[in-house]
Amino acid sequence: MATPIEVLVPDIGGFKDVDVIDVLVKDGQQVDKETPLITIETEKAAMDVPAPAAGRIAQVKLKRGDKVSEGSLILMLEAAAGAAETAPGAVTDVKPGSPAPEPGASPAPSVAPEPGVGPTSAKAGTAATAAPAVRIPVPAAVAIDEPAFSKAYASPSVRKFARELAANLGQIKGTGPKERITQDDVKAHVKRILTAPTATAGAAALPKVPEVDFSKFGAIEIIPLSRIQKISGARLQASWINLPHVTQYDNADITELDAARVALKSKASQEGVKLTPLAFIVRACLLALKEYPRFNASLDATGANLVYKKYFNIGFAADTPNGLLVPVIRDADRSSVYEIARALASMSEKARAGKLTNADMQGGCFTISSLGGIGGTAFTPIINAPEVAILGVAKADQKPVYEKGAFIPRLMLPLCLSYDHRVIDGAEAARFIVFLSKTLSDPKALL
Repeated sequence: MATPIEVLVPDIGGFKDVDVIDVLVKDGQQVDKETPLITIETEKAAMDVPAPAAGRIAQVKLKRGDKVSEGSLILMLEAAAGAAETAPGAVTDVKPGSPAPEPGASPAPSVAPEPGVGPTSAKAGTAATAAPAVRIPVPAAVAIDEPAFSKAYASPSVRKFARELAANLGQIKGTGPKERITQDDVKAHVKRILTAPTATAGAAALPKVPEVDFSKFGAIEIIPLSRIQKISGARLQASWINLPHVTQYDNADITELDAARVALKSKASQEGVKLTPLAFIVRACLLALKEYPRFNASLDATGANLVYKKYFNIGFAADTPNGLLVPVIRDADRSSVYEIARALASMSEKARAGKLTNADMQGGCFTISSLGGIGGTAFTPIINAPEVAILGVAKADQKPVYEKGAFIPRLMLPLCLSYDHRVIDGAEAARFIVFLSKTLSDPKALL
């Protein structure tokens, strides 16, 4: 029988006392290397902790609801022959009096030589035994985006490898199982940076906001931003800087739609849902996306190709005590308006309770940000990149509309469509929002 090894929680970006939201294995189970063992949740995202080696689970030491930090014991693993010696995040049993291995420690990774990246002293996956490895040169100005780094889906050895190269894991798309980031992904990312044309000095730099000592002018109070605000703020800034935003406005006449919604309240109650205007707006957006598929696309990483998506996943902005979150309703085109209303309610509740997983917020094609329940006449929503458009919805209000020689009251809904001008031109955006407005004025088309 193989000597059991301790499998520990790896580097999770410095977070402590994070929740174990799922235990994915049980005693006696055979696992392969990289098999997910547990799922933990940090801030707004969840991540799996993989098996460092193949083998048999001897004893699981955690249960759902426990809190863990880096170095916490997950389970005992009877590793397959030859696997324990190189398993990152695993600690073998030690004799009394011998020094204990450092929690979460793993052997320093080494990589195979690759043109444009730099030589090393050993092949990938083996420890260096000859001359010290030559480090890959990286730009001195590179700084790690710690929140994005901690959320990235990567093994402890890849995290260590990325830190040695000052590579931002948050900027790397994984090609491994379940989009896990591999060493090859990190090498390719660094190679792209090193081989990219050098920009003119100062060309990409933005002027800094002046630093002000506000206490000189009166009493102040300093309150740190929440983790979600820090992460979403950086993403919104990146989207605003990198995407040429244009916003198109229109007003949709939803008088008949609102009357139909009120008439369906009784049936909706029987279905166990609250039928909100947002459910109908989601349905209308789905029809518009099918009519104008360019809005359901994204630019690829090179910026030279447009990726048309054959699925329709709708994100919606959810206001929570900790900040803005965007849950995603998957395959929303396959759902009725009642099913969409149910999904909106359940995912909003999960968002407010802080129970959304990373999967709940991935794969969106188009986002809706509705402020109708709060107020306002119009706003400019920021695109949720890599999506190419977002719909902002303000508060509906009664407006006098001139029809057949007289002004009559109509319930008008302000729509604000921001779009990526690299992908969508103004004429197509105008057609999209006009189509959307007409669809919202016809409740039969939405039911």
